[in-house]
Amino acid sequence: MGWNSWDSYGLTIDEDQFKANATVLASLEQYGWKYAVIDEGWYMTNPAGRTLEEKNYLWDANGRLIPVSTRFPSAANGAGFKPLADWLHAQGLKFGIHIVRGISRQVVAANLPIAGSSFRAADAADTTSPCPWDEGNWGIKDNAAGQAYYDSMIRLYASWGLDFLKVDCISDHPYRPTEIRQIAEAIRKSGRPIVLSLSPGPTQIEHAAEVAKYAQMWRIADDHWDGWTFPRQPGSEFPMGVRDMFDRLAQWYPYTNPGNWPDADMLPEGWLGPHPGWGELRQSRLTHDEQRTEFTLWAVTRSPLLFGGNLTRLDDFTRSLLTNQSVLFVDQYATYSRPVGTSALGPAFENARVWCASVGQPGDRGYAEYFAFFNLADNPVTLRANWQQLGLDSKKRAARNVWDDSTAKESKDIGVTLPPHGSALFEVQ
Repeated sequence: MGWNSWDSYGLTIDEDQFKANATVLASLEQYGWKYAVIDEGWYMTNPAGRTLEEKNYLWDANGRLIPVSTRFPSAANGAGFKPLADWLHAQGLKFGIHIVRGISRQVVAANLPIAGSSFRAADAADTTSPCPWDEGNWGIKDNAAGQAYYDSMIRLYASWGLDFLKVDCISDHPYRPTEIRQIAEAIRKSGRPIVLSLSPGPTQIEHAAEVAKYAQMWRIADDHWDGWTFPRQPGSEFPMGVRDMFDRLAQWYPYTNPGNWPDADMLPEGWLGPHPGWGELRQSRLTHDEQRTEFTLWAVTRSPLLFGGNLTRLDDFTRSLLTNQSVLFVDQYATYSRPVGTSALGPAFENARVWCASVGQPGDRGYAEYFAFFNLADNPVTLRANWQQLGLDSKKRAARNVWDDSTAKESKDIGVTLPPHGSALFEVQ
């Protein structure tokens, strides 16, 4: 659980803006919000540049990207992100950054030495594997020089106090299993526990076991943005809307386990500005019902929760999402979650989805089942099912609506009327 800068700041965030958002995040830490992540571009002198030369990457004498001190003043004089990470840790939070896998093309052209080794940049660079949508880097060879480069990079970033590393252009288009393994090995060698997050999606199901061996979370879809659905080019799934994520998450639920979290991407809710990573600055285009549906779906499927809105402009509704302890409890403490088949629930469920999440084990004190009902249709719908249809025994049960904290009297079934694209989440004991 945490905050990522991309949805609101794109490539442009600076130290003052990061601290302002992290200060708000610290006020939410009691609810579990912990990680503050600087997304792509912290090493760019001119993020608005259109070419690699205009963006003007900054690296050290060993070809490792370092923060630009005009944007991050505490990084001056070779300090890197350590002062900022120390400040964040003092707030009770954890520090993360984004990188694109590989090594800077300009570093390779200069053939800089790789720290702690006899290798040079050209020994490590795989010039046959650039990132097809980012011109900055070459890939890394699966050889000793390549491992030495990643070792040197992670060793530096670990010395700053890094807790979270999002690596892009690695889990799909293209899938780079050798570089995933090298980065995971470099993290192990660093001696510091660092969450490894792989991006972008869609990570392919057939790679599930391999990515789970090395990473703690991985994107299961292309970039998710603030719409129910989007028109897309043939063969592309960018951008992904909320509606798109239901079937995708249903494919991945068997692979969700402690330490392995299929990632539905950031939550583009609240204010997206001043420079969102896609589109113009705006209030999220999702309605309140759609935002609650999105948040409920992420929680009941146990996806990582990385909020993307600008925390310094947090409105009351968005705050109500981020501070609902019961919903967050499901995301963080459910021991198992799965979609419930709706084909046998009747025609009203034709455009509906149901998910169930279990907290604890049957017979344990505090054991509970949570049922989420989702209306995917553009019109209101009334849904009703008995407990046996939902996988429980037939005795009467009371259901507590987690979002409004109301409890219905004991019954042998449950019913709910949902607005278009609306949802409800119930706790059942």
